[in-house]
Amino acid sequence: MERPEPGPGEVLVRVRAAGVNPTDWKHRGGQGFLGQPPYVLGWDVSGVVEEIGVGVTLHKPGDEVFGMLPYPFGVGSHAEYTVGPARGFAPKPSNVDHVQAGAIPLAALTAWQALNDTADLQSGQRVLIHAAAGGVGHLAVQIAKAKGAYVIGTATKGKHEFLRGLGADELIDYTEADFDKVLSDVDVVLDTIAADYRSRSLQVLRKGGILVTILPYDRKPLVAEAEELGVRAETMLVEDDQAGMQAVRELVEAGKLRAEIAATFPLAEAAKAHEMGETGRTKGKLVLTVD
Repeated sequence: MERPEPGPGEVLVRVRAAGVNPTDWKHRGGQGFLGQPPYVLGWDVSGVVEEIGVGVTLHKPGDEVFGMLPYPFGVGSHAEYTVGPARGFAPKPSNVDHVQAGAIPLAALTAWQALNDTADLQSGQRVLIHAAAGGVGHLAVQIAKAKGAYVIGTATKGKHEFLRGLGADELIDYTEADFDKVLSDVDVVLDTIAADYRSRSLQVLRKGGILVTILPYDRKPLVAEAEELGVRAETMLVEDDQAGMQAVRELVEAGKLRAEIAATFPLAEAAKAHEMGETGRTKGKLVLTVD
């Protein structure tokens, strides 16, 4: 493909690293918003500004930046160069490398927008995070702790020590116990799994509590069920968001947020990253690197 050109309000970024997320392999399988391939995947990006479009004042050529391309139709970071809105990027945190920075945007913004913007999580509240060791989950644990919450996570026992190291206060091995049988009076649930987890999660919320699911399926039945129980249910899709990226950047630079890197692959081996991700057993994030 030819190198893209930045339009008005856009920047051309020379990609150094780009995260691989479940939405990538789901889209590759034709289960997303983009129809059938071929197309260039990828929304996470960390790299260097190569060129700016008309009207851009936030970034200059040579700036190191990280950010998220507009989801879902702004896709294209799994490439040597990508173009995106200037305001979708923030300066790369000075204390991490491109691999770390490239792993963070989509998953961290998802967690931030779910917990901060949608649920308005407050210090002292109890939050349940499903798949707490996953890409979104392990970043959500850190964000919730940074906000002063009491963090409960679901994960297999082998991942409990890792999650305690991130600040989780209570952990449930879902292979040994049903979370909805042992929990109650939860203020916020972050659902990254869907299926029956959503309905079961409503049962553990206190009156007025909120479930935020990042898998926006069957919204109307879920909302109706929540209303009957006196709780709230919200379905959300992550958005490119400069204010959110700045908040994430501040957490990273303060040492309060860091991505666990499950594995890195050169861009040419993207298929291997997809294969590993589809096992559902990774801890943290997968990242493609571009030389």
